[in-house]
Amino acid sequence: MTENGFRAEEIDTSRPHPARIYDYLLGGKNNYEVDRETGDRLAATAPEVWSGVRANRDFLRRAVRYVVGDGIRQILDIGTGLPSSPNVHEIARASAPDVRVAYVDNDPIVNTYANVLLRGSAATSIALADLRDPRAILDHPEVRRVIDFDQPVAVLLVAVVHFLTEADEPGRVVATLRDALPAGSFLVLSHVTGDFADRSAASAVYDNATATLNLRSRERIERFFDGFTLVEPGLAEVPFWRPDAPPRTGPGEIGFYGGVARKTG
Repeated sequence: MTENGFRAEEIDTSRPHPARIYDYLLGGKNNYEVDRETGDRLAATAPEVWSGVRANRDFLRRAVRYVVGDGIRQILDIGTGLPSSPNVHEIARASAPDVRVAYVDNDPIVNTYANVLLRGSAATSIALADLRDPRAILDHPEVRRVIDFDQPVAVLLVAVVHFLTEADEPGRVVATLRDALPAGSFLVLSHVTGDFADRSAASAVYDNATATLNLRSRERIERFFDGFTLVEPGLAEVPFWRPDAPPRTGPGEIGFYGGVARKTG
């Protein structure tokens, strides 16, 4: 725990961090040699990871446009990762300039970069906090500064829940966030899976990282949406969730599920 009352990772550039690995796989430059080495090992065991992270990023864009198009004007993006344009606030405000966005990540390096990017924005904030302590996220002053939990909110858990172990009680974590949301809110969630191939070797690449990679089945991932109603097409492989154009990959080639769901009561 830090002096601010939440658990956050120390800055440790000797160990790979999922946010920086993801940045590398997306072609970013805010990463270290240890992150690049880990990303290359991951790609050696699961070559589809290069297209997978991009398909997941495209899913994020489409999901944000969907919830904003449905009237959402507040977004809580947990596990945001390093800034990668277009960022969530840029995607959202292209459709609705009044959208407010709170970013949350447990990596101080993410926090530093995002603070520089968002400096001076009254409608956007960045909080250093850990998904494993969802109550601390909900109560964080930087989250509360831009998010009014009496009004509908879209919570983004994009490519982050798979870094929670079963000991972290991911179902409890998501339920805590759900219970804080009023009717009309949304959950946007994506998660890696081993449904289509044995990806135990890929998962093992993260054993020395600051968070492990935990593969889950479609059935297990779908349970994270308990208390929500999935919008069509339900939980789907991310390239097939409301694509803008015919997907360039076939079924089972990516290993990412994604879904968007509305809280109706």
